[in-house]
Amino acid sequence: MDGGQPIPSPLVPLGNASSDSSMSLEQKTTFVFVILLFIFLGILIVRCFRILLDPYRSMPTSTWADGLEGLEKGQFDHALA
Repeated sequence: MDGGQPIPSPLVPLGNASSDSSMSLEQKTTFVFVILLFIFLGILIVRCFRILLDPYRSMPTSTWADGLEGLEKGQFDHALA
């Protein structure tokens, strides 16, 4: 076609580029940030699966009526007047 020269592909690394030693500080920082985001995502996934498998374990044991002082449970009609 065009003299037989290969077309450079952006997916294939060039011969003069080395591996991790050529990463700039910005690339290393981005790589660490992405790894931390994946760890955070993994923790959230595990936590969601634990809640789905045992939803009542994560609920608080107190009820809405525990905070009432001097009133019996269910006697709100006298308290509102």
